[in-house]
Amino acid sequence: MRVMCQIAMAATLAGGTAFADDWAKTFAVGTRPEIRVETDDGSVRIRPGEDTKIVARVTTLGWKIAPGEVQVRESQTGDRVELIVRITHRPFTFNSSGRWIRVELQVPRQIRSDVRTGDGNIDIQGLDGETRLHTGDGRIDAGPLDGSLSAESGDGHMRVRGRLDLLTLHTGDGSIEADVLPGSKMSSGWRVETGDGSVTMRLPRDFGADLELHTGDGHITMDLPALNAVSEKQGQDVHARLNGGGKALSVRTGDGSIHIGPL
Repeated sequence: MRVMCQIAMAATLAGGTAFADDWAKTFAVGTRPEIRVETDDGSVRIRPGEDTKIVARVTTLGWKIAPGEVQVRESQTGDRVELIVRITHRPFTFNSSGRWIRVELQVPRQIRSDVRTGDGNIDIQGLDGETRLHTGDGRIDAGPLDGSLSAESGDGHMRVRGRLDLLTLHTGDGSIEADVLPGSKMSSGWRVETGDGSVTMRLPRDFGADLELHTGDGHITMDLPALNAVSEKQGQDVHARLNGGGKALSVRTGDGSIHIGPL
């Protein structure tokens, strides 16, 4: 009886990790496209493609895309496309680590994007426009982008790069690396925050801003010989005016160092 149980368990393990499924659809859009993606468990990857199409694909391993397991809901209103991926039932398995969901999209380069995942990484590159990203637990890689970026992770590293007008970054636990490309200009105040991790920002040589830097437990360093920086330090806070000053750029970390340098 024990041998039979072991054979049955091995078959369950093998079958649970080998099964894969796939869903895909193409949407025709116009000159003002928008994409909203929401998934409770899975990674999201977005790349630029044709200007008149949004191509969406959902791939799973160890899950079926079917009622009772993974459900894909899609809708389109004009140029706005919405894709929602939900796990409706989590069956018992001895090897849940072999299961995953991936959402991949090709979109027009000029697009408004809103991406949310409960548990998974977000990787987005080469887009222009307003970009909003949120993951409850995962890494965010974004860039190069052009426009505005708002990104949040409950627990994960962030790496961003772009010519930006607006920037808001927050992670509860993880380091942040941000490269601000030439041509960036603050349309309003920027905010970069991590609860536990370091922050490294690299800025263009002609970038104007009022820096407000704070660390709860860490060092603050600036290497800005060509940025015309005038600074003062009070305890764990540094205030600096770059190239005559400008809008407020707030960088805060609860436990970690901050480094500001030239691009």
